[in-house]
Amino acid sequence: MVKNKALRLRLTILSFLEFAVWGAYLISLGRYLGIIGLGPQIKWFFAMQGIVSLFMPALIGIVADRYIQAQRLLSLCHFIAGFFMIAASLYCMRSAGHIQFTPLFLLYSISLAFFMPTIALSNSVAYQALASAGIDTISAFPPIRAFGTVGFICSMLLTNWLRIDGIPMQDSFTQMTASGVFSLILCAFSLTLPECHVNRHAEKKSLIDTFGLRAFALFKNYRMAIFFIFAMLLGSALQITNAYANTFLGSFGGNPIYADAFAVRNSNALLAISQASETLCILLIPFFMHRLGIKKVMLTAMVAWVLRFGLFAIGKPDMPGVIWLIISCIVYGVAFDFFNISGSMFVDQSVGKNIRSSAQGLFMMMTNGFGASIGTLAAGAVVDKFVYEAVNPSWSTAWMIFAGYALAVAIAFALIFKDTKQPVLRQA
Repeated sequence: MVKNKALRLRLTILSFLEFAVWGAYLISLGRYLGIIGLGPQIKWFFAMQGIVSLFMPALIGIVADRYIQAQRLLSLCHFIAGFFMIAASLYCMRSAGHIQFTPLFLLYSISLAFFMPTIALSNSVAYQALASAGIDTISAFPPIRAFGTVGFICSMLLTNWLRIDGIPMQDSFTQMTASGVFSLILCAFSLTLPECHVNRHAEKKSLIDTFGLRAFALFKNYRMAIFFIFAMLLGSALQITNAYANTFLGSFGGNPIYADAFAVRNSNALLAISQASETLCILLIPFFMHRLGIKKVMLTAMVAWVLRFGLFAIGKPDMPGVIWLIISCIVYGVAFDFFNISGSMFVDQSVGKNIRSSAQGLFMMMTNGFGASIGTLAAGAVVDKFVYEAVNPSWSTAWMIFAGYALAVAIAFALIFKDTKQPVLRQA
């Protein structure tokens, strides 16, 4: 019993640190890039998350399955990710006032390429450790994973409140330094975790099976094809507020009326409400899935995205405008969880065991890969036109366009997708 508690504690620390790495910069990086004159390039930094997610998790997964124990590979990935993230921050420090897009983007991209696979890898380490200890993963893992979100929020708040040389971290390259340090700490901590199994004699799979491409056969089924297409369309909204919400709030700082407002000076803390809402909304999903079904739950998520963007369009840092910003952060939990978690559950229930993992990989590929990458680049073009290239910049116009897009997707989904009670698909 004591050993089990110790193991749960170690895995909780693992989850906490894993997402603390991400939370240190994900929400505030766009704000910093805007400050140093790279606002028009924000879209590329966030699109890269989707691009590397298309292939790096699968490649790292192969290595973990066949060649290097998962906890050691996790350590190695975090060492590389941390090293290059700190290198990116050092470049910014040494090039103050003359920061160029190409070198910063290159260092950041290398770091990201090795960080993104660690999310799945850390889950794999936790699953194997719990199973080896004879602990039920279904009941034990969710509380452990919940501390990942706690770590993300704590890291966001650290970036919001901590000042280095009088400059808030959310306005400085030091947010990347913090992320890199967290990665290096996790690099060392990972080596203390239980050993994971490596199957060097496993039957070699084709590239089609390795990357889960066999699940594309699901597109032969009309309902699944429609679902995956709309998953990609809605996935286009996933990174928009991560990329631009903090930049948007920071833009009010140029107006003396709003410069000292809480929402401007502590935008990371305000946006942390979104992550807190996300944590709570996970608990609501079983209730709504049982009573409403996947179509109504997905429609609820789409309407929530309309509100998320629309409320940003009318929100301001003062009263009562800040109320709309807060409500936008609250509905984010519904927008994100009712789409991601419910969508994943729907896929799990709609396919046979023979392709269940591949189908989940396809869902992630369509949403966090293709959808998020294409959506971020398209959103960046909108922001460029109405904010960075406009004579009279208008964030409100950009947010209303995003809200209109989410509304159009919702209407089309309501008309096209049929939530029939088909039996589980047994074959690909």
